[in-house]
Amino acid sequence: MANPALSNNPAFKNNSTVSAEQLQELYERPAASSADTGRMTYEDTAVKTVVLFAVLIATSAVGWFVPALAIVGALVGFVLAMVNTFKREPSVPLIVLYAAAQGLFVGGISQFFNVQWSGIPLQAALATFVTVGVTLALFASGKIRASAKATKIFLIAMVSYLVFQLVNVVLQLTGVVQSQFGLQSGWLGIVIGLLVVVMAAYSLVLDFDQIQQGVRRGIPAKYGWTGAFGIMVTVIWLYVEFLRLIAILRGNN
Repeated sequence: MANPALSNNPAFKNNSTVSAEQLQELYERPAASSADTGRMTYEDTAVKTVVLFAVLIATSAVGWFVPALAIVGALVGFVLAMVNTFKREPSVPLIVLYAAAQGLFVGGISQFFNVQWSGIPLQAALATFVTVGVTLALFASGKIRASAKATKIFLIAMVSYLVFQLVNVVLQLTGVVQSQFGLQSGWLGIVIGLLVVVMAAYSLVLDFDQIQQGVRRGIPAKYGWTGAFGIMVTVIWLYVEFLRLIAILRGNN
């Protein structure tokens, strides 16, 4: 398949003759925004992502001071995540509400971990920021790309991890396993935590790849919200896993 970013450009069409003057004019044109074209752009998607994280940070402050709201945020966030995931077209109000609900969850669970392991939310946030930054840099440079084989392995690993977590929760609720993180404790917990971080990083690669494909295909700008939503889901997952992993490494679990 031809690269849409190239095949849609007159300078790369075999059946067109482009002069040096025309090429120069093409290069000097100002970049079109989503408002100009009505199409999805990287810049517009980035702005939408920042807006969602601003909402999340604002409500996480509430969750930090009222940790009990974490349960409400988790339940509401889960429902909205399912709704937004399966909607054919993005709903801005529902996506923003998801960010707000997840902010309550993130703030509350961060406070919970901070009480037991002082300073751990900052450590997890820095680890998350570095992982997202490195993954984005590697993707932008072309060093890592999503592939059919890697995605198949990722999906198998995801299903296996979900089954493991379900079994872990059941064992904890029934009292079979007494440790705070259940089976995900000690060295096994560290190994699983590292594998999950790798999985979350690859999930980010899939998010970036889908956004790239959307921009290249010229889909409507409203789908930038879908891209921003996908990134937020993955980043929150990554942050929570870092909280758990660092807690295990610091002991007292």
